[in-house]
Amino acid sequence: MAKTDRLKEIVAKKKERIALAKQQLSEEDLKAKLTGLAATRPFKEAISKPRQISLIAEIKQSSPSKGMIRQDFNLGQIAQAYQEAGAQAVSVLTEEDFFAGKAAYLNEVKNIFKGPVLRKDFILESYQVYESRYLGADAILLIADLLTKEKLVELMQIADSLGLDYLVEVHDEKELKKVLSLKVPIIGINNRNLRTLEVDFKTTEKLFTLIPKDKAVVVESGIKNSQDVLFLKILGASAVLIGTAFMEAMEIKSKVEEIMGW
Repeated sequence: MAKTDRLKEIVAKKKERIALAKQQLSEEDLKAKLTGLAATRPFKEAISKPRQISLIAEIKQSSPSKGMIRQDFNLGQIAQAYQEAGAQAVSVLTEEDFFAGKAAYLNEVKNIFKGPVLRKDFILESYQVYESRYLGADAILLIADLLTKEKLVELMQIADSLGLDYLVEVHDEKELKKVLSLKVPIIGINNRNLRTLEVDFKTTEKLFTLIPKDKAVVVESGIKNSQDVLFLKILGASAVLIGTAFMEAMEIKSKVEEIMGW
């Protein structure tokens, strides 16, 4: 029996949601709502500090690989715990169907967490970039596997014009090659294969050495303990993005301190 391609399912559902959103608010009307918004908080600056490894702490209730991760999901308390623990940035899952996220979470988190907030979603078109800015995101995730080179360029240009940073995620050499041919300041290496959902730490070991030193590199997925973080710090990663390990913890703040070695 063929393995389900989870990414395909997620993308199909996301396209339906985008179509629905456009019916409620056209792209023109959405753009008109962007005037007078508060400036974005600088994401790249927050997560690329010399001689230290930064933390992008993730908020997600559920995931396709794990199912329900956190039963006691209190958004305000989680954001507060990340604030108190000293996370440099927060990543918020806004995908509804597979991660139980909500777009409204972005602003709620920003009211509590003082640093930049990354919108983690499956961004396929320009509408979602404008929408991210409107919803209060400071940065967005762009997944190289889902976007042609032309599309990536288009979405990055829109993000630049809106003052949004972007984390461009890769998980193999082909995707990395595509991204390195563009002016991408922050590259994410995802140890999880989004199609099979399997995690392999060797992905980072393989890809990291191929990335020029002037790029900020964020390592995502499968980071479970302080040894993992130390290994990545020595390797030279700018930041780690960690969600599940914190979401599964009873005490989020102490778990952050334990894993990050703070």
